Amino acid sequence: MLVIENGRVIDPKSGLDEIMDVVCDKGKVLAMGSGAARSYREKDGVRRIDAAGQIVAPGLIDVHVHFRDPGLTYKEDIHTGAAAAARGGFTTVVCMANTKPPVDNIETLEYCLAEGRKTGIHVLQAAAITAGMKGETLTDMETLKAHGAAGFTDDGIPILDSGLVKQAMEEAARLDVPLSFHEEDPAFIRENGVNHGAVSDQLGIFGSPALAEDSMVARDCMIALHTGATIDIQHISSANSVHIVRLAKRLGADVMAEVTPHHFTLDETAVLEHGTLAKMNPPLRMAADREEILRGLADDTIDIIATDHAPHSAEEKARPLTQAPSGIIGLETSLALGVTTLVRGGVLTLPQLLQKMTVNPAKLYRLDSGYLAVGHAADLVIFDPQEAWTVGEFASKATNSPFVGETLYGKVKATVCGGEIVYEEEEAL
Repeated sequence: MLVIENGRVIDPKSGLDEIMDVVCDKGKVLAMGSGAARSYREKDGVRRIDAAGQIVAPGLIDVHVHFRDPGLTYKEDIHTGAAAAARGGFTTVVCMANTKPPVDNIETLEYCLAEGRKTGIHVLQAAAITAGMKGETLTDMETLKAHGAAGFTDDGIPILDSGLVKQAMEEAARLDVPLSFHEEDPAFIRENGVNHGAVSDQLGIFGSPALAEDSMVARDCMIALHTGATIDIQHISSANSVHIVRLAKRLGADVMAEVTPHHFTLDETAVLEHGTLAKMNPPLRMAADREEILRGLADDTIDIIATDHAPHSAEEKARPLTQAPSGIIGLETSLALGVTTLVRGGVLTLPQLLQKMTVNPAKLYRLDSGYLAVGHAADLVIFDPQEAWTVGEFASKATNSPFVGETLYGKVKATVCGGEIVYEEEEAL
């Protein structure tokens, strides 16, 4: 039995925001309320946590992570990825399908799910939309769903065949599963990972213009409108794409959009300071793009905060800018970047931030999670939104983050999944 006392309990789904106790037993929330812990304190085997001054919230959900397993486990594996997630306050993650081999078949899917069950958190797996992620033929989505695929995505690779995208959306609508899209048309890109603009000019390269993203976001939003499919615009980065999603929602399309902490925190100038550690697809764009992303978060055009946790080895990131892989890790800094940039910056309230990291991700993937209620799974995070800490060591195998050395606010104290403590800050509780 786990007794959490005196915390500020925030549950965005119900609107709950009060100082109270939470009692967990046998994997479920047994009781919630002021003084609820009183009758359980002295029972045998009770673990007590005093959460005074801290937030107790539903376990965070990340719908976009890369655990590199199978095939690229020198970067990360399902177990180290899950450890990083727990350290960041996440109790549920959805892994992308671009492994080696890709998750386009039952064997690979079942391997990923079986390894995920060995971790302390819920590791879900998306399957590929197209066979081999080649953008030519659809996978057997019905069979893959039956074997546990949470949704479908070719993340990392855009699907250029519009007719095939329409077929995929029609099938996804029939199966009631979400599709997530990586929106970058390579026809407009010369060097990926760096925005086409003042910084790319300074570096002497052309880079990747926002047009590459905007054109595909517009296409997929309109196809979604006509098919009725639920789609997720992944890692949105440009102002025009935010406007397009806003319009699509007004027209009635079932479109959700996700943004990464690095895209709402940084702009293209970070490449000049951090080099390859600020190289990502889609790239960090102009300050005006970042400002529109903040507006999109505030008015709920952007529904979800997702990390796009993308571990790479130090050797890979040490290559020249145009040769190094794109992407950064993000699970262990996501909540703190949200608190620091969005809450302390006046963009979102704490409950609004948590809505985009719990309820909305659960809605996209049709999950019965992301909320706290008596009788429901005891998946939760305890964190101190006022505590400053310096980004340094990681549970991830990788360290490729431009935020190393930065002071952020919002320190995870403990993560509980199924009533079990899966991460606890040393000497904190």
